[in-house]
Amino acid sequence: MTTYRINRASDPDDLARKTSDFIASQISLTLDQRERCQIALSGGSTPARAYALLGKERLPWDRVDVMLGDERWVDPDDASSNARMLRTTLLAAEPGSRAAFHPVPTVELANAEASADAFGRSVAELCEGEPPIFDLMLLGLGDDGHTASLFPGTQAAKTTDRWVTVGRGKGLDRITLTAPVLSAARQVVFLVSGAAKQVALKRLLDPDESPDRTPAKLVNSSKEIVVLADAEATNNL
Repeated sequence: MTTYRINRASDPDDLARKTSDFIASQISLTLDQRERCQIALSGGSTPARAYALLGKERLPWDRVDVMLGDERWVDPDDASSNARMLRTTLLAAEPGSRAAFHPVPTVELANAEASADAFGRSVAELCEGEPPIFDLMLLGLGDDGHTASLFPGTQAAKTTDRWVTVGRGKGLDRITLTAPVLSAARQVVFLVSGAAKQVALKRLLDPDESPDRTPAKLVNSSKEIVVLADAEATNNL
């Protein structure tokens, strides 16, 4: 059974610092054992502060491969692009800019399916294993219980026979890693912030919760999953 360890932060700024420190520590630990480190990061507004701090960490970034767990099928310069957010935070300046970023191809290809196929090939080439294994998988948690772009009641949440698929949420096509890849990471971390996430977080931690209602429950790991959460998100636990 999947187990969770909650690391509480006092406020969003403290959460950003804890998240940056945790990711930096995982990168260092990985690079002590292997030549390169592969991490998959979440999009959205919550991790942006953490990524800005992380990009200032004195790490051997030239040995780090960065990917996204999911991406909206929009132009890379669109305000809602996760790649754009990474370029303006983690990758904005040295030393973080020395990381090798492998963005999800989007509108330069014919459609979202073509993008998913292309990104799937990139993930399989970059990461060892079947399913591909990331050293760190940082995930968000939606107030509806989704993670990456695995939304309740969608085919993407049920897909297990490919590493990347097309999800649809909030009116947009999205390219997303599937549950087998999310679960295969050496370290899985959920980043949760705000009072609106209280119910979803409680469901995530409930061993009897259905993954049909809360797709984040599809992420299963043999190693303890770390939950980095602020005071507002954990208030009712």
